[in-house]
Amino acid sequence: MDENLSRGYCQLNSPQISRKWKGGASPRDNIAPPRDPCSCVYLALVLAGAGFLLPYNSFITAVDFYQERYPGSTIIFDMSLTYIVVAFVSVIINNALVEALRMPVRITFGYILAFCTLMVIALCDLWFQLFTPEVAYKITLAAVGVVAVGSTVQQSSFYGYTSMLPSRYTQAVMTGESLAGVLVSTNRILTKALLKDQRLNTIIFFALSLTILLACFVIFHVSRRSNFVKFYVTLCKGNTENRDEMRKRLTSRPSYTEDVSLVDLQDQAGGPRYGVLVIQQSPATTPSETNRAFQPEDQAQLTHAQSGAILADDETHLTAETSDVTFSSAQNYSVTFFTWPAIKRGLMTRYEVSRSVWPYMLAIGLAYFVTLCLFPGIESQVISCRLGTWMPVIMMATFNVSDVIGKVLASIPYDWSRARLVLCTFCRVLCVPLLMFCATPRRYPVIPGEAWPIVFSLILGLTNGYFGSVPIILAPSHVPDEQREICGNIMTLSYSLGLTTGSAAAYALDYFLDPMSTGDPCATFNPFNVTAMTSPATLAENVLPLSTASPV
Repeated sequence: MDENLSRGYCQLNSPQISRKWKGGASPRDNIAPPRDPCSCVYLALVLAGAGFLLPYNSFITAVDFYQERYPGSTIIFDMSLTYIVVAFVSVIINNALVEALRMPVRITFGYILAFCTLMVIALCDLWFQLFTPEVAYKITLAAVGVVAVGSTVQQSSFYGYTSMLPSRYTQAVMTGESLAGVLVSTNRILTKALLKDQRLNTIIFFALSLTILLACFVIFHVSRRSNFVKFYVTLCKGNTENRDEMRKRLTSRPSYTEDVSLVDLQDQAGGPRYGVLVIQQSPATTPSETNRAFQPEDQAQLTHAQSGAILADDETHLTAETSDVTFSSAQNYSVTFFTWPAIKRGLMTRYEVSRSVWPYMLAIGLAYFVTLCLFPGIESQVISCRLGTWMPVIMMATFNVSDVIGKVLASIPYDWSRARLVLCTFCRVLCVPLLMFCATPRRYPVIPGEAWPIVFSLILGLTNGYFGSVPIILAPSHVPDEQREICGNIMTLSYSLGLTTGSAAAYALDYFLDPMSTGDPCATFNPFNVTAMTSPATLAENVLPLSTASPV
């Protein structure tokens, strides 16, 4: 659910992939960008990506509980469509108001909203059972809608945030999105296997999800205060003149090669480059110049060089546009009110960004359209009389694990042309009839058994992880770095459009499964391999011949 960003960031025009800030009290002092020790920031962003999709995954992964509680309903389809429609509307609003609230405020808002919603469902609906089934059904869908608002705001904010860091940190959030499904599926499998009571194991399942969500919230706010994050975000924020002036002061440092494996090292037309933005060659460093690491006090010096910009430490908020009026509270939570020229300027900027990245918007929209046609709705309808309620849980776990693998593979550099990327994404449409044949007709599907549906689910997840990530990674290389957060929001909008249309199409596919079937599809299930057309009377005679024999 994805969406959005960057292989390039604050790029250096040096064959050695240089990254050293030349600033400080003395213009001859060199500041080396801070490192990410033990990949702590990377792992924190993986957990952050898991955090904003974990609430929704918690609802749909409890498919066995909801199907048992509401038999014969389309609860999973309804959850999916509710989430996607609300998320789509939220993305549109978020694109319009992305500058109105600062990034930490938006992300914190999403975490609090999701935590409170899951808590209400776990306590009021599952534990105390305060609602009738009819009311509980509506409340469950309402809870999914509330979660969609929070996670959508978080998702757009996270991709805009990581676009200012090295590109592998955007990939970290994408991996975290898939990891959310794996964590929730593992949670569901363990609670279902250890406790037979469906209601009790579902309560524990939601309790564990709340614990993971709280951990993600705490770890994110710790990581964003690190010097590593502050350095790169500060370097990318601000007006063009000040930003370019700061980058001119960067000098080469061959020993620091963060993210070198994910970029193009040479551009024949524009000279050496790193990712997307060509930077002028820094002045040569003389032997007398001293090297020192980026220190907290350097943040103030960077801030001074960027007066009039929005600063990356997220603790100070200044406004460069005179047409926008900003009010800040005592906690520095700022809200911006826009005039019509500012709104018009924002719309034109989004139009220009869309013109630059439309093939990637099409690719990601198509990828998630196919996925939502089948997951979670159609996959939950694949019936196994041997595995029973375990079948949808296993199908979803297979999808989630393969989705993670696909996102990891997406981090491997490959020269995708726009046309080839769109064509390969379109080929995923073949997954639709294959999984449909595994579910229809419900009693005797065209492709019977449990193995083929699981294999097709694996393929669907693997291609979703890969082709759902590559467009997001490549798109920002076609826009200026100051437009990366907007690019992230535009890609999220396209992604949400694919989700919405795919989720709606899933209802049509569900109708064509077997609209006239009634009763339990496993009512005539034959574990003794008697032919499917055997009548119950004949089955009894074959299985229990002695029960009808006359006594000797």
